[in-house]
Amino acid sequence: MWPDTRLCELLGIEHPVIQAPMAGTTTPAMVAAVSNAGGLGSHGCATLSPEKLAEDMEALAGATNRSVNLNFFCHEPQEISEDHHAALIEAMRPHYEAAGAPLPDEMPAPSFQPFRQAQLDCLLARPPAVVSFHFGLPEDAAVRALKDKGCKILSSATTVAEARWLAERGVDAIIAQGWESGGHRGLFLELENDAQVGLFSLLPQVVDAVDVPVIAAGGIADGRGIAAAFALGAAGVQIGTAFITADEAHRKPHHPEAVGLGTDESTRVTRAGSGRPARAHRTPWIDAMAQVDAAPFPLMYHYSRPLLAADGPAHQFSLYGQSAALAPSGNAGERLTALVAAAMAAMGR
Repeated sequence: MWPDTRLCELLGIEHPVIQAPMAGTTTPAMVAAVSNAGGLGSHGCATLSPEKLAEDMEALAGATNRSVNLNFFCHEPQEISEDHHAALIEAMRPHYEAAGAPLPDEMPAPSFQPFRQAQLDCLLARPPAVVSFHFGLPEDAAVRALKDKGCKILSSATTVAEARWLAERGVDAIIAQGWESGGHRGLFLELENDAQVGLFSLLPQVVDAVDVPVIAAGGIADGRGIAAAFALGAAGVQIGTAFITADEAHRKPHHPEAVGLGTDESTRVTRAGSGRPARAHRTPWIDAMAQVDAAPFPLMYHYSRPLLAADGPAHQFSLYGQSAALAPSGNAGERLTALVAAAMAAMGR
């Protein structure tokens, strides 16, 4: 049925279509619906406490017996100086005042941690079929422990160099993340120098550079995009934006509405929300913050959260990709089925 079945065989899925793990948006219900429809449902677990992670894993086990993917961040914790803190408060003061939001005068603390032993223990106790990472990989011992339990390991690359780095460390498949992609950029080798490679330039070069299956991500929201990715050597696709407004998604304030307004030019990559480059809906606040030195990830949430909690869409941090206008409708399972049918039609199968 598919021109390349390596990913299906590797992950134990019917269709090589992965619903992207969008932290704060995915739910166990969404993940199970996609997996039950034959794709790979993915849960964004990076911001979950170990207790909530265990709870969601229990819910997934009760909702599907098919492969699921649990995703985590592997960022390096960083600090901020008092001078940087004061400069941020001053630069953002007009935005706090416009939103009627309180100034966060205290120094920031990280709102969540990178992948660590507590999450690893949860996974080893109930190993999922797939574990994926963003911003690189955890330490080698953690990867080996997961693989020893039968978990397949995926991670994102934004350049050929990152793809080679991941392949050398034993990942089972690589997600080639193009510049078009919504959400956080997965870059990890050069945090201050995003090469900004578009998917259809990045994808065939990654395919040529590594021996493991390559998954295309970024700007794919319909069957034509899926077919084009396979034509360039992909063994599968990862799609996020097309599922944000699904019935089972966690509806963050103003997020579905922003996606509904999405066009080819309605987003920009910004550090304003989290401290790491992420493609988000353009607002006057996002545009104004382009010249401001953001706090390191995830400390920037300390400064953006009062704005995100304000009433109204003017200061929101709504993440989605450049192809939102192409997304299908319906619940998560229906969207997966529609994407597969459209891809088959586009490939003449």
